[in-house]
Amino acid sequence: MTTQYVREDSKSVPVSERLRALYELQSVVSEIDKIKSLRGELPLEVQDLEDEIAGLRTRISNYEDDVKNLETLIQNKKNAIKESESAIAKYTEQQNHVRNSREFDSLSKEIEFQKLEIELSEKRIREYTSELYGKKEAISSSNTLLKDRIEDLDRKKKELEEITAETQIEEERLKSKAEKIEGTVESRLLTAFKRIRKNARNGLAVVTVQRDACGGCFNKIPPQRQMDIASRKKIIVCEYCGRILVDKDIMEVEVGAE
Repeated sequence: MTTQYVREDSKSVPVSERLRALYELQSVVSEIDKIKSLRGELPLEVQDLEDEIAGLRTRISNYEDDVKNLETLIQNKKNAIKESESAIAKYTEQQNHVRNSREFDSLSKEIEFQKLEIELSEKRIREYTSELYGKKEAISSSNTLLKDRIEDLDRKKKELEEITAETQIEEERLKSKAEKIEGTVESRLLTAFKRIRKNARNGLAVVTVQRDACGGCFNKIPPQRQMDIASRKKIIVCEYCGRILVDKDIMEVEVGAE
């Protein structure tokens, strides 16, 4: 199998020092990861609750618009009934003064038509009233749910704020330390480190050899490659998971230069 390397152009900094810097950077960002893990799913839960609350408020607003529209429709039908009743009264009065049966029959048809209009309006009022009741019930249940979600959000935010307050100073210290270390790492190598870290499930871009295996994916490493890693002359990555490999004694101070 062919050994994979991350090529380095700079000769000013010994490879062993670059490896130490990467390993130290990994140690610091791993500590930051641990602090973030204390927050667990709280940030996501807060965001989900905020999104749900916004959705509920929009839903309630839409229901309220529907209620206003239904109330208008009901009132319009009630007004139509009054108009039909007035028309019936007028036509009935006119029947008392007709000159022939044809006029009487014509007025009777108008009265019958207005009665049908009243029946249709009453039917629509019953339908609109039933729908209106459903909308008001939906508003009531949505408001209850909204209240519960707001209480949940307040509680989750408080938990998150408490955890953040407890760890903020340490996190800021570690972030500052990480930035200083990053400033000592060659940009191309730092970019590779961040890319590997992003793709690694546990955020580990640099791992030590443990029990003759990669500390990231736990695949066995051949003896010759372990010797290459221990020599700290090349930056070697695991051929299985792509993580940068270092020996377990990487942070020990070497005697003499490379």
